[in-house]
Amino acid sequence: MRKANHWVCVGALGAAALGGLLIMTAAPAKAEVVKLQADLKGTNEVPPNNSAGSGKAEASYDTQTKTLTYSITFTGLSGPALGAHFHGPSEAGKNAGIALPFKTVQSPIQGTATLTDTQATDLLAGKWYANIHTAANPGGELRGQMAK
Repeated sequence: MRKANHWVCVGALGAAALGGLLIMTAAPAKAEVVKLQADLKGTNEVPPNNSAGSGKAEASYDTQTKTLTYSITFTGLSGPALGAHFHGPSEAGKNAGIALPFKTVQSPIQGTATLTDTQATDLLAGKWYANIHTAANPGGELRGQMAK
């Protein structure tokens, strides 16, 4: 009888150890902060324009908190910026709707946003672009495709 109890205890300890092993191997995916950027140019617009303006979009995306932090700078526009946003999903050379509006249109534009899973997938796949609109170029004066 003592042997039977011994094997029951060993069996229970073995199962507990195996369970602990399974828990350790099922650890969550490692969080990552992904850096993205784009050069903003009139020649990137669809259709292209001859703007003398230029700019830069820089962003980081935290995969754990789903937070996008961005900074957009630009200069030399044909007039005041009237609108500014991230557009998507779209590849370079194609237009898309607004994916994320910016709260201000004055350089530097800085902000944060919590993205949905779909938005994050599109952004990380290079399907978002930053766009700055002016009266002379209402469809966009400066544009840049966000890329890692």
